[in-house]
Amino acid sequence: MATRPSPSFLSGLDQGKIISASEAVRLIASGNTLATGGFVGTGFAEELAIALEDSFVTTGYPRDLTLIFGSSQGDSKSRGLNRLAHPGLVARVIGGHWGSIPKLQQLAKANEIEAYNPPQGVVSHLFRDIAANRPGHLTKIGLGTYADPRHGGGRLNARTTKDLVEVVTVGGEECLFFKTIPIDACLIRATTADPDGNLTMEKEALTTEVLAIAMATRNSGGVVIAQVERIAERGSLNPKHVKVPGTLVDCVVVAAPENHWQTFGTPYNPAFSGEIRVRLASLTPMDMTERKIIARRAALELRPNSVINLGIGMPEGIARIAAEEGITDLLTLTAEPGVIGGVPAGGLNFGAASNTSAVIDQPYQFDYYDGGGLDAAFLGLAEVDRLGNVNVSKFGPRLPGAGGFVNISQNTNTIVYLGTFTAGRPRVAAATNGPGIVCNGPVRKFVEKLEQQTFNAERALAHGARVLYVTERCVFELGADGIELVEVAPGIDIERDILSLMNFKPVIRKDPTTMDARIFATGPMHLRNDLLRVSLAQRFVHEEARNIFSADFGLLTISSPEELDAIERALTDRLSALDHRVHAIENYDGVTIAPALVAAVSDTLGRIAEAYYADVIRYTASTQFKHAKARHRVGGNPAAVSEITKRAAHI
Repeated sequence: MATRPSPSFLSGLDQGKIISASEAVRLIASGNTLATGGFVGTGFAEELAIALEDSFVTTGYPRDLTLIFGSSQGDSKSRGLNRLAHPGLVARVIGGHWGSIPKLQQLAKANEIEAYNPPQGVVSHLFRDIAANRPGHLTKIGLGTYADPRHGGGRLNARTTKDLVEVVTVGGEECLFFKTIPIDACLIRATTADPDGNLTMEKEALTTEVLAIAMATRNSGGVVIAQVERIAERGSLNPKHVKVPGTLVDCVVVAAPENHWQTFGTPYNPAFSGEIRVRLASLTPMDMTERKIIARRAALELRPNSVINLGIGMPEGIARIAAEEGITDLLTLTAEPGVIGGVPAGGLNFGAASNTSAVIDQPYQFDYYDGGGLDAAFLGLAEVDRLGNVNVSKFGPRLPGAGGFVNISQNTNTIVYLGTFTAGRPRVAAATNGPGIVCNGPVRKFVEKLEQQTFNAERALAHGARVLYVTERCVFELGADGIELVEVAPGIDIERDILSLMNFKPVIRKDPTTMDARIFATGPMHLRNDLLRVSLAQRFVHEEARNIFSADFGLLTISSPEELDAIERALTDRLSALDHRVHAIENYDGVTIAPALVAAVSDTLGRIAEAYYADVIRYTASTQFKHAKARHRVGGNPAAVSEITKRAAHI
């Protein structure tokens, strides 16, 4: 274990905890367990990685490190953790995702290091468990997948033999128990530090799990090394903006600007850090390729007021489609490192987003995902078998790992997998009459046996998930008998273009429907109209057990007296059929009312309330409405309409 620096190590009170990068990495000893923070290129301490690499290359030390991280931190070439891929520098790697660190992948494939791939969310939560000195992380995430010790336990090569996870039974249910390990040193990053080591992150695109890593390292007796871009006067930082308190930080290194880019793709974008909001019209539309065709078909599964996760790669295109179609305000798009709302970025900027509603720490995002908070997830696919199981973590020469895929897919009710029908650079030309198959890729994706199982279809069916597999030429849906061919693109021959390129025959119960022609045509698909087209009958629900009547007027447009009359008739018909007053909950989020009709709408709602409601709560935030029934207390005064209700009527 490394020794925490003493005051005598430092160069003076004015300097405080500020030292050089070369001095900082000397605090990492051979055999240490080293944790690193960041997501792809966002929030990674590149200056410290360079110094650590230089130290090993010039002196041979430190060596035989155990490296632990949540998401792969690299540019898929030489930056990030790729800098640590020297034989002897690292002995063991425990990483939630390996996709952007091919040099470490090569060491794992060559059996030169021990290599593990627990789910990214599990690693993120492990940091908190290590900080709290718990023996491990108990979860159902990973059951029935490659992370289950009965299916490999996340071990990536023959050299890796020790299990870091075991199956346990708690309350009669199977769980996985991932063991904690002490952390001897960590490399984290922030924007600003003061000489006492207090860290703020105002220019960072993400906060990831920086606080959890620092706390885990400190409570393990290890050394916390932070990289920043600037130093503030002691005592000048707003305490509410301090993300990592100086009591957790041992030393601070000021990075050169070229080693402190906001992401590996962008030196600094004020939209990523929330300094400005950008006009969505300024985003470049996608080219009309197979990627856009697939993203467009997947976008047909979007629903208003839903919370959605977009995976890396092809699913990133859905954010672009949502922006093109002008529907981002109807959805809450998220990404696993902590982004909520806005438009997630892609490529080397993946994880960052513009126009976000909030950015939270990554462990909390996975709490939300693991608990079933997502309405839908759009994820990539590399291999699919006849039962609908999916592999994205290990295929051919690639070893990307699962990332947050297991956490995201295991407890989401609607899952849409996106990918080209074949792999190996297939080419498809979009046309108004469907996709033109220029050439098929040489690698088949629909196979009899997966190289590794990242998604367990049986478990998804057990909790009632709806699962689709979207390609540029057809769509499959998961059923009890496996995947069923349910849609085919115009101009596609089922035998020639689909079945002959699969290693198994899918279920075909009837003639598949034809994929929506709008997917292949140039110009917008006008999805906004589709998402807002909800019948009045669908908007009104009466819960008899608690006598709660829910009226969802969210995103409704009332532009004529005839539309208002139709609303009043529908409400009256529904409520007059009941022989008692109801406790009403009404949602008005995003309602548009013609100015001339505002008074009439207020009068109409007042008449309905007086005639049929025992009491009413009116919300103008859809998320509040969504969960209001769970919080509503029955027993209000008859016909009571609060002042808030009266004001809410005048939207």
